[in-house]
Amino acid sequence: MASHWLIEQRWERMLFAHWHVDPGALERLLPQGVEPDVAFGSAWIGVVAFVMTGSRPPFSPRLLALPPIPELNVRTYVRVDGVPGVWFLTLDATSRLFVTAGRVLYGLNYRRARMLVVPDGELTHYASSVSGVAFTARYRPVGAPESPLPGSLDYFFVERYRLFAERRGALVTVEVQHEPWRLQAAEAEIALNRMAPPGLRLEGEPLLHFSAGVEARISEPESCGRLRSTHRRDDVGKAVAERESGERAGAL
Repeated sequence: MASHWLIEQRWERMLFAHWHVDPGALERLLPQGVEPDVAFGSAWIGVVAFVMTGSRPPFSPRLLALPPIPELNVRTYVRVDGVPGVWFLTLDATSRLFVTAGRVLYGLNYRRARMLVVPDGELTHYASSVSGVAFTARYRPVGAPESPLPGSLDYFFVERYRLFAERRGALVTVEVQHEPWRLQAAEAEIALNRMAPPGLRLEGEPLLHFSAGVEARISEPESCGRLRSTHRRDDVGKAVAERESGERAGAL
Protein backbone atom coordinates (compact mmCIF):
# COMPACT_ATOMS: atom_id res chain seq x y z
CA MET A 1 0.00 0.00 0.00
CA ALA A 2 1.54 3.30 -1.13
CA SER A 3 1.25 5.92 1.60
CA HIS A 4 1.57 8.86 -0.80
CA TRP A 5 -1.64 8.27 -2.79
CA LEU A 6 -4.09 11.10 -2.14
CA ILE A 7 -7.17 10.24 -4.20
CA GLU A 8 -8.60 7.47 -6.33
CA GLN A 9 -11.30 7.81 -8.97
CA ARG A 10 -12.52 6.45 -12.27
CA TRP A 11 -12.27 8.41 -15.53
CA GLU A 12 -15.14 7.59 -17.89
CA ARG A 13 -16.43 8.30 -21.43
CA MET A 14 -13.16 9.91 -22.45
CA LEU A 15 -12.61 11.85 -25.66
CA PHE A 16 -9.02 12.68 -26.65
CA ALA A 17 -8.75 15.31 -29.41
CA HIS A 18 -5.19 16.26 -30.44
CA TRP A 19 -3.78 18.98 -32.68
CA HIS A 20 -0.13 19.45 -33.67
CA VAL A 21 1.47 22.81 -32.83
CA ASP A 22 4.84 24.47 -33.26
CA PRO A 23 7.19 23.50 -30.41
CA GLY A 24 8.64 27.03 -30.25
CA ALA A 25 5.21 28.60 -29.85
CA LEU A 26 4.30 26.10 -27.13
CA GLU A 27 7.58 26.62 -25.28
CA ARG A 28 6.62 30.25 -24.61
CA LEU A 29 3.74 28.99 -22.45
CA LEU A 30 5.93 26.78 -20.26
CA PRO A 31 8.06 27.77 -17.27
CA GLN A 32 11.82 27.44 -17.16
CA GLY A 33 12.93 23.84 -16.83
CA VAL A 34 9.91 22.43 -18.69
CA GLU A 35 10.50 21.49 -22.34
CA PRO A 36 7.94 20.48 -24.98
CA ASP A 37 8.08 16.78 -25.79
CA VAL A 38 8.07 16.36 -29.55
CA ALA A 39 6.75 13.46 -31.64
CA PHE A 40 6.85 13.20 -35.43
CA GLY A 41 8.27 16.72 -35.68
CA SER A 42 5.53 18.46 -33.67
CA ALA A 43 4.47 19.36 -30.20
CA TRP A 44 0.86 18.45 -29.40
CA ILE A 45 -2.13 19.99 -27.64
CA GLY A 46 -4.85 17.69 -26.36
CA VAL A 47 -8.40 18.60 -25.39
CA VAL A 48 -9.68 15.81 -23.15
CA ALA A 49 -13.33 15.55 -22.11
CA PHE A 50 -14.49 13.02 -19.54
CA VAL A 51 -16.34 12.40 -16.28
CA MET A 52 -14.68 11.58 -12.94
CA THR A 53 -16.66 9.10 -10.83
CA GLY A 54 -16.04 7.47 -7.46
CA SER A 55 -13.62 10.18 -6.28
CA ARG A 56 -12.59 9.35 -2.71
CA PRO A 57 -9.56 8.76 -0.47
CA PRO A 58 -7.60 5.64 -1.46
CA PHE A 59 -8.77 2.30 -0.12
CA SER A 60 -11.93 3.85 1.35
CA PRO A 61 -15.49 2.57 0.72
CA ARG A 62 -17.33 3.83 -2.34
CA LEU A 63 -20.09 5.27 -0.18
CA LEU A 64 -17.63 8.09 0.63
CA ALA A 65 -17.24 8.97 -3.04
CA LEU A 66 -18.17 12.36 -4.45
CA PRO A 67 -20.91 12.60 -7.08
CA PRO A 68 -19.79 12.41 -10.74
CA ILE A 69 -17.68 15.42 -11.79
CA PRO A 70 -17.27 16.41 -15.45
CA GLU A 71 -13.79 17.66 -16.37
CA LEU A 72 -12.43 19.22 -19.54
CA ASN A 73 -8.69 19.74 -19.68
CA VAL A 74 -6.27 21.20 -22.18
CA ARG A 75 -2.91 19.48 -21.93
CA THR A 76 0.42 19.06 -23.61
CA TYR A 77 3.38 16.72 -23.30
CA VAL A 78 6.65 17.76 -21.73
CA ARG A 79 9.94 16.66 -20.25
CA VAL A 80 11.58 17.82 -17.04
CA ASP A 81 15.19 16.71 -16.62
CA GLY A 82 14.51 14.17 -19.37
CA VAL A 83 11.50 12.64 -17.60
CA PRO A 84 8.29 12.57 -19.69
CA GLY A 85 5.00 13.79 -18.29
CA VAL A 86 1.81 15.75 -18.85
CA TRP A 87 1.47 19.52 -18.42
CA PHE A 88 -2.05 20.90 -17.99
CA LEU A 89 -2.64 24.34 -19.45
CA THR A 90 -6.22 24.56 -18.14
CA LEU A 91 -8.64 22.26 -16.31
CA ASP A 92 -12.36 22.99 -16.08
CA ALA A 93 -14.65 21.18 -13.64
CA THR A 94 -17.98 21.63 -11.90
CA SER A 95 -16.81 20.79 -8.38
CA ARG A 96 -15.83 23.72 -6.17
CA LEU A 97 -13.89 21.28 -3.97
CA PHE A 98 -11.89 19.88 -6.88
CA VAL A 99 -11.16 23.31 -8.30
CA THR A 100 -9.94 24.62 -4.94
CA ALA A 101 -7.87 21.53 -4.10
CA GLY A 102 -6.38 21.43 -7.58
CA ARG A 103 -5.27 25.05 -7.38
CA VAL A 104 -4.03 25.06 -3.77
CA LEU A 105 -2.51 21.57 -3.41
CA TYR A 106 -1.24 20.99 -6.94
CA GLY A 107 -0.82 24.45 -8.46
CA LEU A 108 -3.03 23.45 -11.40
CA ASN A 109 -4.94 26.02 -13.42
CA TYR A 110 -8.40 24.78 -12.46
CA ARG A 111 -11.51 26.82 -13.27
CA ARG A 112 -15.06 26.21 -12.09
CA ALA A 113 -17.22 25.83 -15.16
CA ARG A 114 -20.81 25.25 -16.15
CA MET A 115 -20.87 21.78 -17.70
CA LEU A 116 -23.39 19.28 -19.01
CA VAL A 117 -22.75 15.67 -19.98
CA VAL A 118 -25.56 13.56 -21.43
CA PRO A 119 -24.87 9.89 -22.22
CA ASP A 120 -26.97 8.48 -25.05
CA GLY A 121 -25.96 4.86 -25.55
CA GLU A 122 -22.47 4.93 -27.06
CA LEU A 123 -22.91 8.63 -27.89
CA THR A 124 -21.85 11.33 -25.41
CA HIS A 125 -23.11 14.91 -25.58
CA TYR A 126 -20.66 17.25 -23.85
CA ALA A 127 -20.76 21.01 -23.16
CA SER A 128 -18.60 23.30 -21.02
CA SER A 129 -18.42 27.07 -20.57
CA VAL A 130 -16.41 29.37 -18.31
CA SER A 131 -15.46 33.04 -18.69
CA GLY A 132 -16.06 33.17 -22.45
CA VAL A 133 -14.20 29.90 -23.05
CA ALA A 134 -16.42 27.09 -24.31
CA PHE A 135 -16.43 23.61 -25.81
CA THR A 136 -19.39 21.70 -27.23
CA ALA A 137 -19.21 18.30 -28.86
CA ARG A 138 -20.80 14.94 -29.30
CA TYR A 139 -18.64 11.88 -29.72
CA ARG A 140 -18.63 8.09 -29.77
CA PRO A 141 -16.24 5.17 -30.28
CA VAL A 142 -16.15 3.57 -33.72
CA GLY A 143 -13.53 0.85 -33.36
CA ALA A 144 -12.54 -2.01 -31.10
CA PRO A 145 -10.42 -1.28 -27.99
CA GLU A 146 -6.70 -1.70 -28.63
CA SER A 147 -3.51 -1.20 -26.65
CA PRO A 148 -1.30 1.56 -28.13
CA LEU A 149 1.90 0.24 -29.63
CA PRO A 150 5.20 1.53 -28.19
CA GLY A 151 6.63 4.13 -30.54
CA SER A 152 3.23 5.11 -31.92
CA LEU A 153 1.68 8.54 -31.61
CA ASP A 154 -1.19 7.04 -29.58
CA TYR A 155 1.34 5.69 -27.10
CA PHE A 156 3.07 9.07 -26.93
CA PHE A 157 -0.24 10.74 -26.00
CA VAL A 158 -1.47 8.45 -23.25
CA GLU A 159 1.19 6.19 -21.78
CA ARG A 160 2.42 8.75 -19.25
CA TYR A 161 2.16 8.23 -15.52
CA ARG A 162 3.36 11.59 -14.23
CA LEU A 163 2.27 15.19 -14.41
CA PHE A 164 4.18 18.38 -13.71
CA ALA A 165 2.88 21.69 -12.40
CA GLU A 166 4.13 24.99 -11.04
CA ARG A 167 3.02 25.71 -7.48
CA ARG A 168 3.96 29.02 -5.87
CA GLY A 169 6.87 29.46 -8.29
CA ALA A 170 8.36 25.96 -7.86
CA LEU A 171 7.99 22.88 -10.03
CA VAL A 172 6.19 19.91 -8.50
CA THR A 173 5.45 16.46 -9.84
CA VAL A 174 2.58 14.04 -9.26
CA GLU A 175 2.43 10.31 -9.95
CA VAL A 176 -0.62 8.70 -11.53
CA GLN A 177 -1.30 4.97 -11.38
CA HIS A 178 -3.79 3.06 -13.50
CA GLU A 179 -4.03 0.09 -15.83
CA PRO A 180 -2.61 0.49 -19.35
CA TRP A 181 -4.85 2.36 -21.74
CA ARG A 182 -7.19 0.65 -24.18
CA LEU A 183 -8.08 3.15 -26.89
CA GLN A 184 -10.72 3.11 -29.59
CA ALA A 185 -10.96 5.12 -32.76
CA ALA A 186 -13.57 7.84 -32.35
CA GLU A 187 -15.70 10.21 -34.32
CA ALA A 188 -16.75 13.59 -32.97
CA GLU A 189 -18.76 16.58 -34.05
CA ILE A 190 -17.11 19.54 -32.33
CA ALA A 191 -19.63 22.35 -32.69
CA LEU A 192 -17.67 24.90 -30.63
CA ASN A 193 -14.04 24.92 -29.59
CA ARG A 194 -12.60 27.98 -27.86
CA MET A 195 -10.05 26.03 -25.83
CA ALA A 196 -6.89 27.09 -27.69
CA PRO A 197 -4.18 28.37 -25.33
CA PRO A 198 -2.95 31.97 -25.81
CA GLY A 199 -0.85 32.36 -28.95
CA LEU A 200 -1.79 28.96 -30.36
CA ARG A 201 -4.38 27.93 -32.93
CA LEU A 202 -6.01 24.51 -33.06
CA GLU A 203 -6.38 24.15 -36.80
CA GLY A 204 -7.40 21.29 -39.04
CA GLU A 205 -9.01 18.00 -38.15
CA PRO A 206 -7.89 16.63 -34.78
CA LEU A 207 -6.71 13.10 -34.10
CA LEU A 208 -9.54 11.48 -32.16
CA HIS A 209 -9.52 8.63 -29.63
CA PHE A 210 -12.02 7.29 -27.12
CA SER A 211 -11.58 5.35 -23.89
CA ALA A 212 -14.37 3.77 -21.88
CA GLY A 213 -12.29 4.56 -18.81
CA VAL A 214 -9.64 3.57 -16.27
CA GLU A 215 -9.42 3.33 -12.49
CA ALA A 216 -6.77 5.83 -11.33
CA ARG A 217 -4.87 6.80 -8.21
CA ILE A 218 -3.23 10.20 -7.88
CA SER A 219 -0.39 10.97 -5.49
CA GLU A 220 0.30 14.00 -3.38
CA PRO A 221 2.64 16.49 -5.08
CA GLU A 222 6.34 16.50 -4.38
CA SER A 223 9.19 18.79 -5.32
CA CYS A 224 10.89 18.07 -8.64
CA GLY A 225 14.12 18.24 -6.68
CA ARG A 226 13.20 14.78 -5.36
CA LEU A 227 12.02 13.49 -8.71
CA ARG A 228 11.78 9.74 -8.91
CA SER A 229 10.50 7.48 -11.66
CA THR A 230 7.11 5.81 -11.39
CA HIS A 231 7.02 2.06 -11.33
CA ARG A 232 5.67 2.26 -14.91
CA ARG A 233 8.00 4.90 -16.35
CA ASP A 234 8.41 4.57 -20.12
CA ASP A 235 10.81 6.59 -22.25
CA VAL A 236 8.16 7.36 -24.85
CA GLY A 237 10.21 10.01 -26.61
CA LYS A 238 13.04 7.55 -27.23
CA ALA A 239 10.61 4.97 -28.62
CA VAL A 240 9.07 7.51 -30.98
CA ALA A 241 12.51 8.70 -32.12
CA GLU A 242 13.56 5.11 -32.83
CA ARG A 243 10.41 4.50 -34.85
CA GLU A 244 10.90 7.72 -36.85
CA SER A 245 14.50 6.74 -37.53
CA GLY A 246 13.39 3.35 -38.79
CA GLU A 247 10.77 4.87 -41.05
CA ARG A 248 13.30 7.29 -42.54
CA ALA A 249 15.75 4.44 -43.12
CA GLY A 250 13.05 2.39 -44.83
CA ALA A 251 12.36 5.26 -47.22
CA LEU A 252 15.97 5.51 -48.41
